[in-house]
Amino acid sequence: MPTFAYIVKDKGGRTHSGSLDAHSRTALVEQLWRQDFVVLSIEERQAVGGSRLIAIGQPRVKQELLVVFSRQLATMVDSGIPVVSALDVLAEQAEDRNFRTILTRLRDDVEAGASLSEAMGRHPRVFSEFFVNMVRAGESSGQLDEILDRVASYVERVEILQRKVKASLFYPAFVSGLAFLITTVLVVFIVPKFKEIFTSLGGELPLPTKILLAISDSMRSYFVVEFLAFVGLIIAARFYVNTPAGRLWLDRLKLHVVIVGPLLQKVAIARFARTLATLASSGVPILTALEIVAKTSGNRVVEGAVMSARKSIKEGENISGPLAQSKVFPPMVTRMIAVGEKTGELEKMLSKIADFYENEVDAAVTALTSLIEPLVIAVLGVVIGGIVVALFLPVFKISTLVSH
Repeated sequence: MPTFAYIVKDKGGRTHSGSLDAHSRTALVEQLWRQDFVVLSIEERQAVGGSRLIAIGQPRVKQELLVVFSRQLATMVDSGIPVVSALDVLAEQAEDRNFRTILTRLRDDVEAGASLSEAMGRHPRVFSEFFVNMVRAGESSGQLDEILDRVASYVERVEILQRKVKASLFYPAFVSGLAFLITTVLVVFIVPKFKEIFTSLGGELPLPTKILLAISDSMRSYFVVEFLAFVGLIIAARFYVNTPAGRLWLDRLKLHVVIVGPLLQKVAIARFARTLATLASSGVPILTALEIVAKTSGNRVVEGAVMSARKSIKEGENISGPLAQSKVFPPMVTRMIAVGEKTGELEKMLSKIADFYENEVDAAVTALTSLIEPLVIAVLGVVIGGIVVALFLPVFKISTLVSH
């Protein structure tokens, strides 16, 4: 029987901690709830020498499939169909082969006596920690169908939000790449043809033309060296970004980039508020919820702010203080969270924040798209136009001399 370390609060607001043996995390939560404790955190203690199995090579599943799966399972559970039978039906009708295999394993594990959340926890590449904890809360409260429907709505919202941001950034990235390719072709293959003409004509070339020819000669003579240096720079940058300090630097930079930074900040706030509201309203302990929110934030700066809030809660303080000190969350957000804490309507306030910032993301994406399109076209025109002007300046000069 596993041992769990727990942190709870009693009716008087005092914090207690300890450890107990229980058949499962769910059983311990129910036991503590019967004693009128508010569960803050439950963590399984690993035996000495024990190890966790790392999921290597497990297939990933598209988020759209998880949304449909959650809604279908919620409908079947609500209709009174046992979980094992529901999983059996869903496995049979699953079109994706990898997902069918996962559902078959879930059915076998549940049939063998595991809870649905425990079975899902064995597939971390498919079912996130958020998903597993939501299902666990649904099993504990007897509202599995409602929780699954809530999970589907959450995953759907997050997927739509991410799709909008990717769509807004795809166009400028594509046009920039195309501009770089066109510029490289012009400088490497077209400019040398003009150089032969200029050399045969003789005379002093204009400065812009000299600079362009020098760049062309450099790219042709040292192409391999420059290419290897460019690749090496990318590899070094990726290596640095994969370190804790590098990832923190990059995530901080993302939030301060002109134009794009405010959009990414809005996305981070919307995701934070929606995730925490969904977890808290489903009965997931607040400390566990904050840890999940931090891990799924996708930004180390936001993660640090949320973990500071978690530490504050653990010490008996509030959430809003550390979030305000982080400077990541605007004053409106932290004040609404503070009001929610005082009035006992934190989930409601978080939902309002999420709705507001999701609408802000919509507006920001529209504005960003309309702003970036002419900006990229202008930059492209300046670069390629500059090359063309530099090439034709000697021709204009010769034409002027001939006319005189």
